[in-house]
Amino acid sequence: MSGFKSAANIPELRRRVLFTLIMLAVYRMGVQIPTPGINGEALSAFFDQNAGTLFGMFNMFSGGALANFSIFALGIMPYISASIIIQLMTVVIPQLEALKKEGEAGNRKITQYTRYGTVLLSVIQGTFIATGLEGMTGPGGAAIVLDPGIQFKLMTMLTLTSGTAFIMWLGEQMTERGIGNGISLIIFAGIVARGQAAIVNSIQLIQAGEIALFFVPFLVLFMFFIVAVIVFFETAQRRIPIQYAKRVVGRKVYGGQSSHLPLKINISGVIPPIFASSIMMFPATIGSFIQIDWVQRISAAMSPGTFYYYVCYIAMIVFFCFFYTAVQFKPDDVAENLKKNGGFIPGIRPGKKTADFLDKILTRLTVVGAIYLSVVCVLPTLLISQFNIPFFFGGTALLIVVGVGIDTISQIESHLHMRNYEGFMKQGKIKGRR
Repeated sequence: MSGFKSAANIPELRRRVLFTLIMLAVYRMGVQIPTPGINGEALSAFFDQNAGTLFGMFNMFSGGALANFSIFALGIMPYISASIIIQLMTVVIPQLEALKKEGEAGNRKITQYTRYGTVLLSVIQGTFIATGLEGMTGPGGAAIVLDPGIQFKLMTMLTLTSGTAFIMWLGEQMTERGIGNGISLIIFAGIVARGQAAIVNSIQLIQAGEIALFFVPFLVLFMFFIVAVIVFFETAQRRIPIQYAKRVVGRKVYGGQSSHLPLKINISGVIPPIFASSIMMFPATIGSFIQIDWVQRISAAMSPGTFYYYVCYIAMIVFFCFFYTAVQFKPDDVAENLKKNGGFIPGIRPGKKTADFLDKILTRLTVVGAIYLSVVCVLPTLLISQFNIPFFFGGTALLIVVGVGIDTISQIESHLHMRNYEGFMKQGKIKGRR
Protein backbone atom coordinates (compact mmCIF):
# COMPACT_ATOMS: atom_id res chain seq x y z
CA MET A 1 0.00 0.00 0.00
CA SER A 2 2.96 2.33 0.54
CA GLY A 3 3.69 1.94 -3.16
CA PHE A 4 0.24 3.23 -4.09
CA LYS A 5 0.67 6.10 -1.62
CA SER A 6 3.96 7.04 -3.25
CA ALA A 7 2.36 6.77 -6.70
CA ALA A 8 -0.05 9.56 -5.78
CA ASN A 9 2.93 11.90 -5.31
CA ILE A 10 4.16 11.50 -8.90
CA PRO A 11 2.14 13.78 -11.23
CA GLU A 12 2.79 11.75 -14.39
CA LEU A 13 1.93 8.40 -12.78
CA ARG A 14 -1.11 9.93 -11.08
CA ARG A 15 -2.39 11.17 -14.45
CA ARG A 16 -1.81 7.77 -16.05
CA VAL A 17 -3.66 5.89 -13.32
CA LEU A 18 -6.54 8.38 -13.36
CA PHE A 19 -6.79 8.19 -17.16
CA THR A 20 -6.91 4.39 -17.01
CA LEU A 21 -9.69 4.44 -14.41
CA ILE A 22 -11.72 6.92 -16.47
CA MET A 23 -11.39 4.78 -19.61
CA LEU A 24 -12.46 1.67 -17.67
CA ALA A 25 -15.47 3.59 -16.35
CA VAL A 26 -16.41 4.56 -19.91
CA TYR A 27 -16.18 0.91 -20.93
CA ARG A 28 -18.41 -0.23 -18.06
CA MET A 29 -20.95 2.48 -18.95
CA GLY A 30 -21.07 1.21 -22.53
CA VAL A 31 -21.75 -2.33 -21.28
CA GLN A 32 -25.06 -1.09 -19.85
CA ILE A 33 -26.30 0.54 -23.10
CA PRO A 34 -28.52 -2.03 -24.91
CA THR A 35 -28.67 -2.57 -28.66
CA PRO A 36 -32.08 -1.49 -30.07
CA GLY A 37 -34.66 -4.07 -31.13
CA ILE A 38 -33.92 -6.72 -28.47
CA ASN A 39 -36.24 -8.26 -25.88
CA GLY A 40 -33.94 -7.99 -22.88
CA GLU A 41 -35.89 -10.27 -20.56
CA ALA A 42 -36.09 -13.12 -23.08
CA LEU A 43 -32.37 -12.81 -23.91
CA SER A 44 -31.37 -12.77 -20.23
CA ALA A 45 -33.44 -15.92 -19.60
CA PHE A 46 -31.78 -17.59 -22.61
CA PHE A 47 -28.28 -16.90 -21.25
CA ASP A 48 -29.26 -18.18 -17.81
CA GLN A 49 -30.33 -21.42 -19.48
CA ASN A 50 -27.11 -21.69 -21.56
CA ALA A 51 -24.55 -20.57 -18.96
CA GLY A 52 -22.33 -23.63 -19.53
CA THR A 53 -22.00 -23.21 -23.31
CA LEU A 54 -19.85 -21.05 -25.56
CA PHE A 55 -22.27 -18.18 -24.95
CA GLY A 56 -21.48 -18.30 -21.25
CA MET A 57 -17.72 -18.09 -21.86
CA PHE A 58 -18.06 -15.15 -24.27
CA ASN A 59 -20.40 -13.44 -21.82
CA MET A 60 -17.77 -13.83 -19.08
CA PHE A 61 -15.02 -12.21 -21.19
CA SER A 62 -17.36 -9.38 -22.24
CA GLY A 63 -18.22 -8.59 -18.62
CA GLY A 64 -21.92 -9.41 -19.06
CA ALA A 65 -22.26 -7.27 -22.21
CA LEU A 66 -23.39 -10.22 -24.32
CA ALA A 67 -26.19 -11.21 -21.91
CA ASN A 68 -27.43 -7.59 -21.96
CA PHE A 69 -26.70 -7.47 -25.72
CA SER A 70 -25.23 -4.02 -25.28
CA ILE A 71 -23.34 -2.03 -27.90
CA PHE A 72 -20.18 -3.76 -26.56
CA ALA A 73 -21.69 -7.26 -26.89
CA LEU A 74 -18.83 -8.58 -29.06
CA GLY A 75 -16.32 -7.34 -26.52
CA ILE A 76 -12.64 -7.39 -27.33
CA MET A 77 -12.62 -11.01 -28.58
CA PRO A 78 -12.52 -10.02 -32.32
CA TYR A 79 -9.36 -7.98 -31.63
CA ILE A 80 -7.74 -10.89 -29.77
CA SER A 81 -8.69 -13.28 -32.58
CA ALA A 82 -7.28 -10.89 -35.20
CA SER A 83 -4.05 -10.48 -33.21
CA ILE A 84 -3.59 -14.24 -32.94
CA ILE A 85 -4.31 -14.72 -36.66
CA ILE A 86 -1.77 -12.02 -37.61
CA GLN A 87 0.85 -13.57 -35.30
CA LEU A 88 0.31 -17.00 -36.85
CA MET A 89 0.44 -15.52 -40.35
CA THR A 90 3.84 -13.95 -39.66
CA VAL A 91 5.23 -17.50 -39.46
CA VAL A 92 4.00 -18.56 -42.91
CA ILE A 93 4.00 -15.24 -44.83
CA PRO A 94 7.54 -13.90 -45.49
CA GLN A 95 6.30 -10.32 -46.04
CA LEU A 96 4.77 -10.14 -42.56
CA GLU A 97 7.86 -11.71 -41.02
CA ALA A 98 10.00 -9.06 -42.73
CA LEU A 99 7.70 -6.33 -41.36
CA LYS A 100 8.08 -7.73 -37.85
CA LYS A 101 11.88 -7.42 -38.14
CA GLU A 102 11.73 -3.76 -39.26
CA GLY A 103 11.22 -2.50 -35.73
CA GLU A 104 8.76 0.21 -34.77
CA ALA A 105 7.70 1.06 -38.33
CA GLY A 106 6.95 -2.60 -39.08
CA ASN A 107 5.03 -3.01 -35.82
CA ARG A 108 2.84 -0.02 -36.72
CA LYS A 109 2.02 -1.63 -40.04
CA ILE A 110 1.17 -4.95 -38.35
CA THR A 111 -1.02 -3.08 -35.85
CA GLN A 112 -2.85 -1.48 -38.75
CA TYR A 113 -3.48 -4.90 -40.31
CA THR A 114 -4.74 -6.12 -36.93
CA ARG A 115 -7.25 -3.26 -36.82
CA TYR A 116 -8.53 -4.09 -40.29
CA GLY A 117 -8.84 -7.73 -39.29
CA THR A 118 -10.74 -6.75 -36.13
CA VAL A 119 -13.29 -4.76 -38.13
CA LEU A 120 -13.69 -7.58 -40.65
CA LEU A 121 -14.22 -10.21 -37.94
CA SER A 122 -16.67 -7.90 -36.14
CA VAL A 123 -18.73 -7.46 -39.32
CA ILE A 124 -18.85 -11.23 -39.86
CA GLN A 125 -19.66 -12.06 -36.24
CA GLY A 126 -22.19 -9.24 -35.95
CA THR A 127 -24.01 -10.45 -39.07
CA PHE A 128 -24.14 -14.06 -37.87
CA ILE A 129 -25.27 -13.03 -34.38
CA ALA A 130 -28.07 -10.84 -35.79
CA THR A 131 -29.22 -13.68 -38.06
CA GLY A 132 -29.09 -16.20 -35.24
CA LEU A 133 -31.01 -14.01 -32.81
CA GLU A 134 -33.94 -13.75 -35.22
CA GLY A 135 -34.54 -17.49 -34.96
CA MET A 136 -34.04 -17.74 -31.18
CA THR A 137 -36.62 -17.61 -28.42
CA GLY A 138 -36.46 -17.45 -24.66
CA PRO A 139 -37.32 -20.38 -22.37
CA GLY A 140 -40.95 -19.24 -22.32
CA GLY A 141 -41.20 -19.03 -26.10
CA ALA A 142 -40.91 -15.22 -26.26
CA ALA A 143 -39.12 -13.88 -29.34
CA ILE A 144 -35.72 -12.28 -28.61
CA VAL A 145 -35.87 -9.96 -31.65
CA LEU A 146 -38.84 -7.60 -31.58
CA ASP A 147 -38.84 -6.63 -35.27
CA PRO A 148 -36.76 -9.03 -37.42
CA GLY A 149 -35.68 -8.16 -40.94
CA ILE A 150 -32.88 -6.70 -43.03
CA GLN A 151 -33.01 -3.42 -41.11
CA PHE A 152 -32.41 -5.21 -37.81
CA LYS A 153 -29.49 -7.18 -39.27
CA LEU A 154 -27.84 -4.07 -40.71
CA MET A 155 -28.38 -1.98 -37.58
CA THR A 156 -27.09 -4.74 -35.29
CA MET A 157 -24.03 -5.41 -37.44
CA LEU A 158 -23.08 -1.71 -37.56
CA THR A 159 -23.73 -1.24 -33.83
CA LEU A 160 -21.66 -4.23 -32.73
CA THR A 161 -18.81 -3.44 -35.13
CA SER A 162 -18.69 0.18 -33.96
CA GLY A 163 -18.73 -0.95 -30.33
CA THR A 164 -15.78 -3.31 -30.85
CA ALA A 165 -13.84 -0.63 -32.75
CA PHE A 166 -14.46 1.80 -29.88
CA ILE A 167 -13.27 -0.77 -27.31
CA MET A 168 -10.16 -1.35 -29.42
CA TRP A 169 -9.51 2.42 -29.42
CA LEU A 170 -10.04 2.55 -25.64
CA GLY A 171 -7.51 -0.23 -25.15
CA GLU A 172 -4.90 1.44 -27.35
CA GLN A 173 -5.40 4.76 -25.55
CA MET A 174 -4.94 3.09 -22.16
CA THR A 175 -1.77 1.37 -23.35
CA GLU A 176 -0.33 4.62 -24.71
CA ARG A 177 -1.52 7.18 -22.14
CA GLY A 178 -2.45 5.04 -19.16
CA ILE A 179 -0.82 2.31 -17.12
CA GLY A 180 -0.67 -1.37 -18.07
CA ASN A 181 -1.88 -3.12 -21.22
CA GLY A 182 -5.21 -1.61 -22.23
CA ILE A 183 -6.68 -4.67 -23.95
CA SER A 184 -5.80 -6.90 -21.00
CA LEU A 185 -7.25 -4.39 -18.54
CA ILE A 186 -10.55 -4.35 -20.45
CA ILE A 187 -10.80 -8.15 -20.16
CA PHE A 188 -9.72 -7.86 -16.51
CA ALA A 189 -12.47 -5.32 -15.79
CA GLY A 190 -15.10 -7.46 -17.50
CA ILE A 191 -14.21 -10.54 -15.45
CA VAL A 192 -13.89 -8.72 -12.13
CA ALA A 193 -17.21 -6.92 -12.68
CA ARG A 194 -18.99 -10.28 -12.49
CA GLY A 195 -17.30 -11.16 -9.20
CA GLN A 196 -19.86 -9.16 -7.21
CA ALA A 197 -22.72 -11.33 -8.47
CA ALA A 198 -20.73 -14.47 -7.61
CA ILE A 199 -20.13 -13.23 -4.06
CA VAL A 200 -23.82 -12.37 -3.59
CA ASN A 201 -24.77 -15.80 -4.93
CA SER A 202 -22.41 -17.50 -2.46
CA ILE A 203 -23.89 -15.53 0.45
CA GLN A 204 -27.38 -16.59 -0.59
CA LEU A 205 -26.28 -20.25 -0.72
CA ILE A 206 -24.82 -19.94 2.79
CA GLN A 207 -28.04 -18.37 4.09
CA ALA A 208 -30.07 -21.12 2.42
CA GLY A 209 -27.96 -23.78 4.14
CA GLU A 210 -26.61 -25.29 0.91
CA ILE A 211 -23.05 -24.41 1.98
CA ALA A 212 -21.94 -25.10 5.55
CA LEU A 213 -20.71 -21.99 7.35
CA PHE A 214 -17.64 -23.73 8.80
CA PHE A 215 -16.56 -24.60 5.23
CA VAL A 216 -16.26 -20.93 4.14
CA PRO A 217 -12.79 -20.30 5.71
CA PHE A 218 -11.40 -23.37 3.91
CA LEU A 219 -12.85 -22.07 0.65
CA VAL A 220 -11.21 -18.66 1.15
CA LEU A 221 -7.86 -20.28 2.00
CA PHE A 222 -8.13 -22.45 -1.10
CA MET A 223 -8.71 -19.37 -3.29
CA PHE A 224 -5.64 -17.66 -1.83
CA PHE A 225 -3.62 -20.82 -2.43
CA ILE A 226 -4.65 -20.98 -6.10
CA VAL A 227 -3.75 -17.30 -6.56
CA ALA A 228 -0.35 -17.88 -4.89
CA VAL A 229 0.35 -20.83 -7.21
CA ILE A 230 -0.51 -18.71 -10.27
CA VAL A 231 1.72 -15.86 -9.08
CA PHE A 232 4.62 -18.25 -8.47
CA PHE A 233 4.44 -19.93 -11.88
CA GLU A 234 3.73 -16.72 -13.82
CA THR A 235 6.83 -15.05 -12.37
CA ALA A 236 9.08 -18.14 -12.33
CA GLN A 237 11.78 -18.39 -14.98
CA ARG A 238 14.82 -20.44 -15.93
CA ARG A 239 17.88 -18.19 -16.26
CA ILE A 240 20.41 -19.47 -18.76
CA PRO A 241 23.87 -17.87 -18.26
CA ILE A 242 25.25 -15.93 -21.25
CA GLN A 243 28.89 -14.89 -21.62
CA TYR A 244 30.01 -12.25 -24.13
CA ALA A 245 33.49 -12.46 -25.63
CA LYS A 246 35.89 -9.53 -25.38
CA ARG A 247 36.47 -7.41 -28.47
CA VAL A 248 39.22 -4.82 -28.96
CA VAL A 249 38.16 -1.82 -31.06
CA GLY A 250 40.97 0.73 -31.26
CA ARG A 251 42.16 1.33 -27.72
CA LYS A 252 38.91 0.22 -26.09
CA VAL A 253 37.86 -3.26 -24.98
CA TYR A 254 34.20 -4.19 -25.40
CA GLY A 255 32.31 -7.22 -24.07
CA GLY A 256 33.52 -9.68 -21.53
CA GLN A 257 30.27 -9.29 -19.61
CA SER A 258 28.10 -11.98 -18.06
CA SER A 259 24.33 -11.94 -18.43
CA HIS A 260 21.45 -14.41 -18.53
CA LEU A 261 18.61 -15.37 -20.86
CA PRO A 262 15.34 -15.62 -18.88
CA LEU A 263 12.90 -18.28 -20.09
CA LYS A 264 9.47 -18.22 -18.45
CA ILE A 265 7.90 -21.49 -17.42
CA ASN A 266 4.61 -20.43 -19.01
CA ILE A 267 5.71 -18.71 -22.22
CA SER A 268 2.36 -19.19 -23.96
CA GLY A 269 0.44 -17.32 -21.24
CA VAL A 270 -3.36 -17.74 -21.18
CA ILE A 271 -3.71 -18.50 -24.91
CA PRO A 272 -3.88 -22.34 -24.50
CA PRO A 273 -6.74 -22.27 -21.95
CA ILE A 274 -8.69 -19.75 -24.03
CA PHE A 275 -8.37 -21.85 -27.21
CA ALA A 276 -9.09 -25.09 -25.36
CA SER A 277 -12.14 -23.63 -23.60
CA SER A 278 -13.54 -22.35 -26.89
CA ILE A 279 -13.19 -25.74 -28.58
CA MET A 280 -14.56 -27.70 -25.62
CA MET A 281 -17.62 -25.45 -25.41
CA PHE A 282 -18.70 -26.22 -28.99
CA PRO A 283 -20.40 -29.59 -28.24
CA ALA A 284 -22.57 -28.06 -25.50
CA THR A 285 -23.38 -25.08 -27.72
CA ILE A 286 -24.33 -27.24 -30.71
CA GLY A 287 -26.41 -29.49 -28.45
CA SER A 288 -28.48 -26.51 -27.33
CA PHE A 289 -29.55 -25.86 -30.95
CA ILE A 290 -29.78 -29.36 -32.52
CA GLN A 291 -32.29 -31.65 -30.85
CA ILE A 292 -31.04 -34.93 -32.37
CA ASP A 293 -30.52 -37.99 -30.19
CA TRP A 294 -26.88 -38.77 -31.09
CA VAL A 295 -25.95 -35.07 -30.97
CA GLN A 296 -27.48 -34.80 -27.50
CA ARG A 297 -25.52 -37.87 -26.31
CA ILE A 298 -22.22 -36.42 -27.56
CA SER A 299 -23.08 -33.06 -26.01
CA ALA A 300 -23.83 -34.71 -22.66
CA ALA A 301 -20.61 -36.76 -22.77
CA MET A 302 -18.50 -33.66 -23.49
CA SER A 303 -20.21 -31.42 -20.91
CA PRO A 304 -18.14 -29.99 -18.02
CA GLY A 305 -17.85 -32.49 -15.19
CA THR A 306 -17.53 -35.66 -17.27
CA PHE A 307 -14.40 -37.80 -17.63
CA TYR A 308 -14.19 -37.29 -21.41
CA TYR A 309 -14.41 -33.51 -20.95
CA TYR A 310 -11.43 -33.41 -18.61
CA VAL A 311 -9.31 -35.70 -20.79
CA CYS A 312 -9.97 -33.72 -23.97
CA TYR A 313 -9.60 -30.37 -22.19
CA ILE A 314 -6.17 -31.28 -20.78
CA ALA A 315 -5.07 -32.67 -24.17
CA MET A 316 -6.10 -29.40 -25.87
CA ILE A 317 -4.21 -27.31 -23.30
CA VAL A 318 -1.02 -29.37 -23.74
CA PHE A 319 -1.27 -29.18 -27.55
CA PHE A 320 -1.76 -25.41 -27.64
CA CYS A 321 1.03 -24.88 -25.08
CA PHE A 322 3.56 -26.52 -27.40
CA PHE A 323 2.06 -24.96 -30.53
CA TYR A 324 2.00 -21.37 -29.28
CA THR A 325 5.41 -21.66 -27.59
CA ALA A 326 6.87 -22.78 -30.94
CA VAL A 327 5.31 -19.70 -32.56
CA GLN A 328 6.49 -17.27 -29.88
CA PHE A 329 10.05 -18.47 -29.25
CA LYS A 330 12.43 -19.60 -32.00
CA PRO A 331 15.68 -21.16 -30.66
CA ASP A 332 17.40 -20.86 -34.05
CA ASP A 333 16.87 -17.08 -34.18
CA VAL A 334 18.00 -16.62 -30.57
CA ALA A 335 21.14 -18.69 -31.17
CA GLU A 336 21.91 -16.71 -34.33
CA ASN A 337 21.49 -13.37 -32.54
CA LEU A 338 23.78 -14.51 -29.72
CA LYS A 339 26.40 -15.57 -32.25
CA LYS A 340 26.26 -12.22 -34.07
CA ASN A 341 26.71 -10.28 -30.81
CA GLY A 342 29.58 -12.43 -29.61
CA GLY A 343 27.55 -14.18 -26.91
CA PHE A 344 27.61 -17.86 -26.00
CA ILE A 345 26.37 -20.23 -23.33
CA PRO A 346 29.29 -21.56 -21.25
CA GLY A 347 30.03 -25.15 -22.24
CA ILE A 348 27.85 -24.98 -25.39
CA ARG A 349 29.23 -24.26 -28.85
CA PRO A 350 27.61 -21.30 -30.68
CA GLY A 351 25.23 -21.92 -33.57
CA LYS A 352 23.40 -25.24 -34.00
CA LYS A 353 24.50 -26.67 -30.64
CA THR A 354 23.15 -23.60 -28.83
CA ALA A 355 19.83 -23.85 -30.69
CA ASP A 356 19.50 -27.54 -29.78
CA PHE A 357 20.31 -26.78 -26.14
CA LEU A 358 17.70 -23.99 -25.97
CA ASP A 359 15.11 -26.22 -27.66
CA LYS A 360 15.73 -28.96 -25.10
CA ILE A 361 15.36 -26.54 -22.17
CA LEU A 362 12.27 -24.99 -23.75
CA THR A 363 10.61 -28.39 -24.20
CA ARG A 364 11.10 -29.23 -20.53
CA LEU A 365 9.75 -25.84 -19.42
CA THR A 366 6.73 -26.22 -21.70
CA VAL A 367 5.91 -29.61 -20.16
CA VAL A 368 5.95 -28.05 -16.68
CA GLY A 369 3.91 -25.07 -17.89
CA ALA A 370 1.33 -27.34 -19.53
CA ILE A 371 0.92 -29.34 -16.31
CA TYR A 372 0.53 -26.12 -14.33
CA LEU A 373 -2.10 -24.71 -16.70
CA SER A 374 -4.01 -28.00 -16.75
CA VAL A 375 -4.17 -28.20 -12.95
CA VAL A 376 -5.21 -24.56 -12.49
CA CYS A 377 -7.89 -24.75 -15.19
CA VAL A 378 -9.30 -28.17 -14.30
CA LEU A 379 -9.23 -28.04 -10.49
CA PRO A 380 -11.81 -25.21 -10.06
CA THR A 381 -14.11 -26.84 -12.64
CA LEU A 382 -13.74 -30.18 -10.84
CA LEU A 383 -14.66 -28.62 -7.50
CA ILE A 384 -17.67 -26.85 -8.98
CA SER A 385 -19.06 -29.91 -10.73
CA GLN A 386 -18.21 -32.68 -8.24
CA PHE A 387 -18.52 -30.96 -4.86
CA ASN A 388 -20.89 -28.07 -5.68
CA ILE A 389 -18.34 -25.53 -4.44
CA PRO A 390 -18.95 -21.96 -5.67
CA PHE A 391 -15.71 -20.71 -7.18
CA PHE A 392 -15.78 -17.02 -8.09
CA PHE A 393 -13.73 -17.35 -11.28
CA GLY A 394 -12.97 -20.27 -13.55
CA GLY A 395 -9.37 -21.26 -14.12
CA THR A 396 -8.96 -19.28 -17.36
CA ALA A 397 -10.53 -16.15 -15.88
CA LEU A 398 -8.41 -16.43 -12.74
CA LEU A 399 -5.24 -16.72 -14.84
CA ILE A 400 -6.16 -13.54 -16.71
CA VAL A 401 -7.06 -11.62 -13.54
CA VAL A 402 -3.84 -12.54 -11.70
CA GLY A 403 -1.62 -12.15 -14.77
CA VAL A 404 -2.95 -8.70 -15.63
CA GLY A 405 -2.68 -7.66 -11.98
CA ILE A 406 0.98 -8.70 -11.84
CA ASP A 407 1.78 -6.89 -15.10
CA THR A 408 0.03 -3.67 -14.00
CA ILE A 409 1.72 -3.60 -10.59
CA SER A 410 5.09 -4.23 -12.25
CA GLN A 411 4.60 -1.20 -14.51
CA ILE A 412 3.60 0.98 -11.57
CA GLU A 413 6.64 -0.27 -9.68
CA SER A 414 8.93 0.56 -12.60
CA HIS A 415 7.60 4.14 -12.66
CA LEU A 416 8.23 4.41 -8.93
CA HIS A 417 11.79 3.12 -9.27
CA MET A 418 12.52 5.61 -12.04
CA ARG A 419 11.48 8.40 -9.67
CA ASN A 420 13.63 6.98 -6.82
CA TYR A 421 10.61 5.90 -4.83
CA GLU A 422 10.55 2.87 -2.64
CA GLY A 423 7.62 1.39 -4.54
CA PHE A 424 6.44 -2.06 -3.54
CA MET A 425 9.82 -3.15 -2.17
CA LYS A 426 9.93 -3.95 1.52
CA GLN A 427 13.56 -2.92 1.98
CA GLY A 428 15.38 0.29 1.30
CA LYS A 429 14.52 3.87 2.17
CA ILE A 430 14.97 7.07 0.20
CA LYS A 431 17.83 9.13 1.55
CA GLY A 432 16.54 11.63 4.04
CA ARG A 433 13.18 9.89 4.40
CA ARG A 434 12.04 8.74 7.84
